[in-house]
Amino acid sequence: MSPEPSKKSSQVDWKWTAEEGAPAIRIRLSFPLIIRPAFTLGGTGGGIAYNLEEFHAIVEGGLEASMTTQVLIEKSLLGWKEFELEVMRDLADNVVIICSIENVDAMGVHTGDSITVAPVQTLTDKEYQRLRDAAIKIIREMGVECGGSNVQMAINPKDGEMMIIEMNPRVSRSSALASKATGFPIAKMAAKLAVGYTLDQIPNDITQKTPASFEPSIDYVVTKIPRFAFEKFPGSRPELTTQMKSVGEAMAIGRTFPESFQKALRSLETGLDGWSLPKSYTRLELPDLERSLRVPNPERILAIKQAFGDGLTMEEIQALTSIDTWFLTQMEYLHKIETWLDGQQLDALQAQDLRELKRAGFSDSQIARCTGSDTMTVRRRRKALGVEPSMKRVDTCAAEFEAGTPYMYSSYDGDCECESTNSRKVLILGGGPNRIGQGIEFDYCCCHASYSLRKMGIETIMMNSNPETVSTDYDTSSRLYFEPLTAEDVLNVIDKERPDGIIIQFGGQTPLKLATALQKALQEEPVACASGEGVVRIWGTQPDSVDEAEDRDRWMALLSRLNIQQPPGGMARSEEEAVETARQLGYPVMVRPSYVLGGRAMEVVHSDEDLVRYASTAVKVDPDMPVLVDKYIQGGTELDVDALCDGRGGAVICGIMEHIEQAGVHSGDSACSLPAQTISKACLETVRRWTYDVARALKVVGLINIQYVIQGDQPYIIEANPRASRTVPFVAKAIGRPIVSYASAVMAGASLGDLDFQSEPEVAHVSVKEVVIPFDKFPGTDTLLGPEMRSTGEVMGIDMEFDRAYAKAQIAAGQRLPLSGTVFVSMRDNLKAGMLPTARSLAGMGYRLVATAGTADYLRGQGVECEQVLKIHEGRPNISDLMKNGEVHLAMITSSGDALDRRDGRDLRRLTLALKIPMVTTVAGADATTKALQAIRSGPLDQVPLQDYY
Repeated sequence: MSPEPSKKSSQVDWKWTAEEGAPAIRIRLSFPLIIRPAFTLGGTGGGIAYNLEEFHAIVEGGLEASMTTQVLIEKSLLGWKEFELEVMRDLADNVVIICSIENVDAMGVHTGDSITVAPVQTLTDKEYQRLRDAAIKIIREMGVECGGSNVQMAINPKDGEMMIIEMNPRVSRSSALASKATGFPIAKMAAKLAVGYTLDQIPNDITQKTPASFEPSIDYVVTKIPRFAFEKFPGSRPELTTQMKSVGEAMAIGRTFPESFQKALRSLETGLDGWSLPKSYTRLELPDLERSLRVPNPERILAIKQAFGDGLTMEEIQALTSIDTWFLTQMEYLHKIETWLDGQQLDALQAQDLRELKRAGFSDSQIARCTGSDTMTVRRRRKALGVEPSMKRVDTCAAEFEAGTPYMYSSYDGDCECESTNSRKVLILGGGPNRIGQGIEFDYCCCHASYSLRKMGIETIMMNSNPETVSTDYDTSSRLYFEPLTAEDVLNVIDKERPDGIIIQFGGQTPLKLATALQKALQEEPVACASGEGVVRIWGTQPDSVDEAEDRDRWMALLSRLNIQQPPGGMARSEEEAVETARQLGYPVMVRPSYVLGGRAMEVVHSDEDLVRYASTAVKVDPDMPVLVDKYIQGGTELDVDALCDGRGGAVICGIMEHIEQAGVHSGDSACSLPAQTISKACLETVRRWTYDVARALKVVGLINIQYVIQGDQPYIIEANPRASRTVPFVAKAIGRPIVSYASAVMAGASLGDLDFQSEPEVAHVSVKEVVIPFDKFPGTDTLLGPEMRSTGEVMGIDMEFDRAYAKAQIAAGQRLPLSGTVFVSMRDNLKAGMLPTARSLAGMGYRLVATAGTADYLRGQGVECEQVLKIHEGRPNISDLMKNGEVHLAMITSSGDALDRRDGRDLRRLTLALKIPMVTTVAGADATTKALQAIRSGPLDQVPLQDYY
């Protein structure tokens, strides 16, 4: 739908009403309606409208989100079954179906947010052939002459009616899943087709015998489950619609759906060890349970588990969820098994019992909990009875041809196809599903480690559960195990491969959380290396050093020994203790749970009242779950330092990054610059000295990241992470050195001298990292930056000057910086003085400044021309009216933190987001943005290849 008169479709009539300035729509279809914007990814801007108010709101947002100002308004297919087919066609009109995928959730949930299964499970052969025939007709009719396409379809379970939902004439997000599910490299094949090859001319990499024109056939079941982060976006409702909200996904392979389903659940790393209710689960009363079943949400799969336990019948659950009876039958089967298992004695379980449990995907942890045992005891009992996994190969052809590429998964079904070698080899543990705080930056590290170690003649064994990553490509490593990253599954791979070493520091927190359990298991039951060179051990920094950096008491003791300053603070094990500690430190204080990732539940609090609210709503404070209370360094500047150590006394700093946002904004949400721009030479020397002291004291072998905060000219150390950090890819590109390759070589035994990397690199250019945050996906969430990380990606700008590098980073992040126009400024009282130089610069460049009363009075009092505008609650016309009328082109807004700002201020910040007005919420960001505007206005930004900077 676009603003042209008398446009019609068979579904909706509408016309452009110039007098009203909005489309007047006459709807022929009944609610609910599906609204889908044209040319957006992940369903951005779309949704399901159940009434006129929602309809107008979603259409308005969809038109704004669409590149062509068009939305498609469709009949609702809620409750229908949804399918996807990945199709490829070549120039000779050969067409193959690469993979069929079925959504467990019924229509109405974006396929990226649905649990999906490959191949399709609930269709007859005749129904499946209808989908195949339709997909082939569509790819031909659309004119896709060579390459891949994704076709989404729906079938009405009541009468078999089929509808085509959409077709993407390109590789899609599902293409990555289909490639990993089948072993067929869709993107690689599409590239070859694009230069003229035909499918029958391209050999299959996996079998090395068949051509790509052989359709993949799989004799296993693949389950993908999405990972969500609604807890990071308070104010948004955790409900799933046609707009994608997941931040990552995990995939698992099993011989049956129950096996792959349970493996996928424990791959999510959300505290699940299979399809069992975790300790943290809060049971729902019947009305809430029925709503959780009826309304798609991230916890619905657990609600189904509770429903079976509470006695709801499969028919009742199906009526509420619209999930196909076949899937619910499989889930009921799992529930009955767990019900039987609960209360059994481990010693009473025989080999056949354990084998059947494992074939149904039950983890050692689930069996231990049900039998009142512990995981390692279950493991020993299982192995003593000969119940061990078989490693199967993904071969694209259902074992009709032997697989030449070792792409493995575990099952408890028959012969093992591992074929391990006796070469020197290392097991690299990946990062698991993407989530906020841990994403593709760790996949980058794992991949480069594999590449470099293979060049050194060491076999690399990759283990990961994320289909979105390069590390799970079958040709990234010598062997790939697509498995959950749990102690049980890692030890299973160790038993089969017996590697010389295990690398835990490239996969982020995921392998680090396993380090202690793995170390203990390998010490209690050593495993001889297949190469004959000793026993399996963890390479690089040892788990005890990791614990020393994360354990509060040990960390404070280490800093005390080294005479290194950190912000004063303490650990509280009760609400009263937290308040007392905060009073002693003096507000504001930073509070957070111990052992957190991505700033989870971190907050700056300014009073006893705020602290009590935090303790009662954000976290559970008790002796087993202490809270850290630290003095908040106001006005401080944070630094990130990445360093590399060889364990022989050699250490070198790779890069020092200065955060652009002030202290208190999570490092993962702050823009940063390399090299540092405003820190004194003396202060940087102190930071360097402390970095080397801490790295050596922790006996680091490999990478370490240390965070500092600078107040005045006094540095304080915040924390150290003796592993690869999120910043490693950025630093490597900024300095032009392969630091992951260096770290891998160091862990394999090389020294920094061997690598000719013994001094901190000096660069003449400036690199700026900026983040991307999906606030538009989570309505109701305030857009202020804080200690809780929310970004899901980042971009980089590089130039010889900071201002121009920052401008490039902003443009890359999608900020449409205005070269002229009106700037709205709203700063809380203690920030007004810091904002004054920025306001002067903007006014000097000819921008019109508008501000609410307090800020306007202050600026005018300082000689800066500024117009006053009403706040939202003060009457009309107010600042929101100016924004809606297109009269504001840039907004610089901070929060006063009071109740009024939490309402009106949040609404105003959400409005700027909806209207796509560039917005800055920190003084430092406002200053950097102003400098970027000056740089853009001074002349064109030069585009220079990265290689030319070195």
